[in-house]
Amino acid sequence: MSTQKREMKVLITGESENPTKMNLQAGKFKLIIDEPKGMGGTDEGPSPIQVLLMSLAGCLNVTGHEIARQKGLTLNSMKVKIEGVMNPCTFLGCSFEERAGFQNIVVTVNADMPGASDKEKESWLKETESRCPVTDNIKADTTITVINE
Repeated sequence: MSTQKREMKVLITGESENPTKMNLQAGKFKLIIDEPKGMGGTDEGPSPIQVLLMSLAGCLNVTGHEIARQKGLTLNSMKVKIEGVMNPCTFLGCSFEERAGFQNIVVTVNADMPGASDKEKESWLKETESRCPVTDNIKADTTITVINE
């Protein structure tokens, strides 16, 4: 198997409308990210951490379908439930003892994969997790450079 080095750049832009609400654009698609009213937001869109978990679900779906196709498996659909546990104290400034992000994320996948054995499903899910770019970005140390312009 050859290892090809390619780059694919992904660009999004955003502008804040107020302290909690940001209008974002990715290509022709627009998204509002906001906080719930209990966090001072207007609740006009999902929160940033909800969008992160939504991205994980979407990426697992695309990756899972591609891997099933490559393995000759039939994957009719996937149901995904994701629960993330975090302590908001670091973000809020009341404690700095834990990471600001999720300490734990549990993904439950229910795949409609007729004819596949339990072993095939297990192998497919393990490969899906390892090849999913969003899973990789959450699990691994990714260099992030924040620049003041």
